Amino acid sequence: MKIIEKYQLQSADIDRIIEMAWEDRTPFDAITAQFGLSEKEVIELMKFEMHPNNWKKWRARVQGRSTKHLAKREEEVLRFKSKQQRIISGNRMSKR
Repeated sequence: MKIIEKYQLQSADIDRIIEMAWEDRTPFDAITAQFGLSEKEVIELMKFEMHPNNWKKWRARVQGRSTKHLAKREEEVLRFKSKQQRIISGNRMSKR
């Protein structure tokens, strides 16, 4: 797939992107900051990597969700950190 080749994504990176995309409070901007993929590219990657029924469920869940877009978030919603963030090895975001 072009996105995987373009960003030289390893299977661990793809798994993490999918996990972040499924998390309700992790915005697409966090995926962009960590991996460089735009929202459109994340959607394309999800469609390629997921079973069609699961992809439809994910798209229905994500569309219009304000927590997935920083610009649409309420002011009191701050940065979200997954409980698994500290145990993920090679996570570039946690090393800042």
